[in-house]
Amino acid sequence: MEILANYGSTLVIIAAVVGFLMAWGIGANDVANAMGTSVGSKALTIKQAIIIAMVFEFAGAYLAGGEVTSTIRKGIIDTAYFVDIPELLVFGMISALFAAAIWLLVASALGWPVSTTHSIIGAIIGFAAIGVGPETVTWSAVGGIVGSWVVTPLISGVIAFLIFNSAQKLIFDTDNPLAKAKQYVPFYMFLAGMILSLVTIKKGLKHVGLELGVAEGYIYAVVVAVIVAIIGKVFINRLNFDEKAKKDSQYVNVEKVFAILMIVTACCMAFAHGSNDVANAIGPLAAVASVVENGGEITAKSELVWWILPLGGLGIVAGLALFGHKVIATIGSGITHLTPSRGFAAELAAACTVVIASGTGLPISTTQTLVGAVLGVGMARGIAAINIGVVRNIVISWVVTLPAGAAMSIVIFWALQAAFT
Repeated sequence: MEILANYGSTLVIIAAVVGFLMAWGIGANDVANAMGTSVGSKALTIKQAIIIAMVFEFAGAYLAGGEVTSTIRKGIIDTAYFVDIPELLVFGMISALFAAAIWLLVASALGWPVSTTHSIIGAIIGFAAIGVGPETVTWSAVGGIVGSWVVTPLISGVIAFLIFNSAQKLIFDTDNPLAKAKQYVPFYMFLAGMILSLVTIKKGLKHVGLELGVAEGYIYAVVVAVIVAIIGKVFINRLNFDEKAKKDSQYVNVEKVFAILMIVTACCMAFAHGSNDVANAIGPLAAVASVVENGGEITAKSELVWWILPLGGLGIVAGLALFGHKVIATIGSGITHLTPSRGFAAELAAACTVVIASGTGLPISTTQTLVGAVLGVGMARGIAAINIGVVRNIVISWVVTLPAGAAMSIVIFWALQAAFT
């Protein structure tokens, strides 16, 4: 308690700096995932993708990032053990943020798409288990995270495989792809409108205090989907494409339609991502600010100080703009060759997986979801279409994320203890 009384303001400032660095890492790594398929399929240039992501990620983080945020992400540690030693929780949260930020910046520099959620969780596990005691960690939750390394990419991969194959059979493998596109693309627009509405409702609006019931959520999603499909149908019918043109030029025009769809899906995913994953940076920061402000009292929920959300939003935008291009390149072109229709299948599959995970409580990483979806699209064209070397490096980086974050967090935790006690 004495440490918090004497050094409280200093600790909050340190937490704010490393929280900004963590948000920077999220922008450089996680946000790049959401835009990678759009850039790889050439639906957007890298500059356009970064501008769109900056707008929608910041909007998601700032407008729907949460009036109230859980002190500890995902219930990984039991705060009851810290009631008499709140300064150790403060040191731990700062250590976790700094360790996760370092790992994300290293991974981004190498072009590895890793999970920001798993980075911060690994770092929290490290300081709690070694710095305080293994009993402070909820180990069953850790088991669920390890299981998600296989389950999440598998679900999104299978969905992407099915979506892409359906488009291939219904549109691209027919005698008149343009006519079939006019017939079937509104259906894909309906599906996209519904799934992305559900993602926004489940991942975004709940943070604004707008909690909709399951039935209400689905009704709103269906209404939005019908409107999107009708608007899409009207616009597609107005397009002046020559249906008697050669198949190659028809394919190009069909891909242009999917490119527009991709831009819409990318915007919605960026908003939902900003509203949800900004908590990886601001959750531990809010915990530090709350403990210091309350004189060492640990609360289950932390009211956000006014400056925390803008700090997280700005950090995400800065990381993406200055450091996001490498991970964008890995997702967009490193795993497999993407066209707008393939990229759309991957984006929509990732969104479907997010909805499934939200409904079932499955621990999920947006990164692993999207990588799995891109792999699923690649598999639809055969194993030769996939760059196995890149996939191997990505899988290794996933496995290394938890222990890397944990190890760095322990060292930083001990250093902070030595400096302030």
